[in-house]
Amino acid sequence: EALTALRKRAKTTKTSVPTPFEIIMKGLEGTSGKQLVKEICPTCGDHDPKEDTWLMFPGSDIFARVPFHVAHTVLDKDQERLDYDTKKLQSFVKEKSFVISEKGALADRISPGIVKSLVSLTDKPK
Repeated sequence: EALTALRKRAKTTKTSVPTPFEIIMKGLEGTSGKQLVKEICPTCGDHDPKEDTWLMFPGSDIFARVPFHVAHTVLDKDQERLDYDTKKLQSFVKEKSFVISEKGALADRISPGIVKSLVSLTDKPK
């Protein structure tokens, strides 16, 4: 109840209170001067470095307004990590399935030859 009363008394909106990131970016805008090199990104091409987008940080409920180029760079890095983790998990599952098939634990349900052929498939999608 006290928080609700304080919010009503303050009469602030979400846009009236700048985020710490916006304050830092505004401070950097004044020091940059003219852009010496035109940025060309292979993903977003000839982009406007001041165009912002919203990004939700992984594993949290925090949103930040960041330049578009930064957002897609962060997402590309996360995708690389996710691809690596996926391949690692697939390799682990293949190894364990192969061990189980060698021991004959699945022989009553699935023949070892079928399990071995499934395990030896490649990870690459066609």
